[in-house]
Amino acid sequence: MANGKLLRQLIRSGAEGDLGAFRGAARRVIEEERLKQHHLLANDLEIILDGRTSVPTSRILRGLADTIPQDRERGLPLLALCEPVRGLEDVVLSPQNRSLVDEVLREHNREEVLKAHGLRPSDRLLFCGPPGCGKTLTAEVIAGELGRPLAVVRTDSVVSSFLGETAANLRRVFDFVSASPMVALFDEFDALGKEREDASEHGELRRVVNAVLQMLDAYDGRSLIIAATNHEGLLDSAIWRRFEEVLFLKPPTPAQLCRLLTVKLRGIRYEFDVSEVVQRNWFKDATHADVERVVRRAIKEMVLQGDQQCLRLDHLDTARRREHGRKRRAEQR
Repeated sequence: MANGKLLRQLIRSGAEGDLGAFRGAARRVIEEERLKQHHLLANDLEIILDGRTSVPTSRILRGLADTIPQDRERGLPLLALCEPVRGLEDVVLSPQNRSLVDEVLREHNREEVLKAHGLRPSDRLLFCGPPGCGKTLTAEVIAGELGRPLAVVRTDSVVSSFLGETAANLRRVFDFVSASPMVALFDEFDALGKEREDASEHGELRRVVNAVLQMLDAYDGRSLIIAATNHEGLLDSAIWRRFEEVLFLKPPTPAQLCRLLTVKLRGIRYEFDVSEVVQRNWFKDATHADVERVVRRAIKEMVLQGDQQCLRLDHLDTARRREHGRKRRAEQR
């Protein structure tokens, strides 16, 4: 059974309707149960907290599923809806980015207070950074903390070969996300907001960028819009002014790497100090996604070897070498 202090935090945050604090306390209860080797109970609690089922279970998602807009040319859905399963305790951010995320969550959790004073919470964010540095994860975390669905805009479906159809698809997307509170992630946003002065681009792209700018200017919906790009240098200069906050996500620093390893190894018994791993420079220049893949490989190896369910440094080193080989082969293709 969890300790009294933790139970008081859990019940207090639930009674006060503080979703972020409630999820954090619930996660710590689950961690305590795992440390006590109560894995079945911890798994059950995690399923209850995260709603990890094969199909969406919330009434919100069920209600939205039948109204997802489609591309008229190919009949493809323009968005993918999912139920977020990760919270703030699952992401490692720089102090500046964590402060920005906390402020955005605070504004949306107290939206009614702001509206009473004629104000709105920040509802347009831009995430920049190389692949694998946590842009999609951070969007999911924000959705989870706000108790909203995550809608990932499918850029490949939105962009159409038919003249004017891309802008029409964008209008359908904006109308959809405006109607019901959610977190809408526009991934690979540079495909929609590329610099208009690029001489190599055709007139249709310029019309698309103009449409994006107009829709962002006119946006007055109920959802939080997040645009993510790996190539911020390609964005049109006018795009930047349409976003109220910009987060630059980068590969983890040594201090962040320690925290990231601790997060990824949560619920796993291991016989080493994460600071020792960092000091070995095994993850130099690695992204958050790289670290997660290596840890997952190492845990699989531990389980398959039946090594008393305790992760060792050699498991991690073997997984790291295999991941490095995979990346080298991919780069040589």
